[in-house]
Amino acid sequence: MKTNYFSRILILVLLLSAFLAACAPAQSGPAMAELPAGKAYAEGKEIYFVHTEASDADVAALLTTMMNSPVLEVPGLADVPDSALANVYVFDNGLSGMGPLGFQADVFDNPPGSEGYSPLRKLNVVTWVDPVNAREMKSVAEILQAEQAGEVTITQPGVVINMPFVVWDGGKR
Repeated sequence: MKTNYFSRILILVLLLSAFLAACAPAQSGPAMAELPAGKAYAEGKEIYFVHTEASDADVAALLTTMMNSPVLEVPGLADVPDSALANVYVFDNGLSGMGPLGFQADVFDNPPGSEGYSPLRKLNVVTWVDPVNAREMKSVAEILQAEQAGEVTITQPGVVINMPFVVWDGGKR
């Protein structure tokens, strides 16, 4: 008799669960995902972006560790023509900060809405000739002026990173 009673209770609970699940509101709109965003600069203004893929395994691993979110290695990104790429400038010495190499935040050219915008970014590594004279730079124009003045050097290791903006001056996703 007790077994019969418990069976009925179990069936009632299962039916009630199924009924409540069927009555739950359906999700409206697209599914949402949470990704860690990095802070950087474009044209002197603060922006936020995400890293999703990189053409180089070491860069993908570094960004995965830094953001605590997987950045996939996609070697074919290195074959994308320059005409389809924008630039990101990453500092490997100078002022300590939140950049991927432990120095100042990245600087991007061509934000969304500008001619030449692309989420695919060619990596440019900026090195201060004399790190004691380092100052924060927030625009590509400042970086190129510093290069002309002999204050920094810029190298391109041939790495491409997919870095779409998520928040920028005048917009967000």
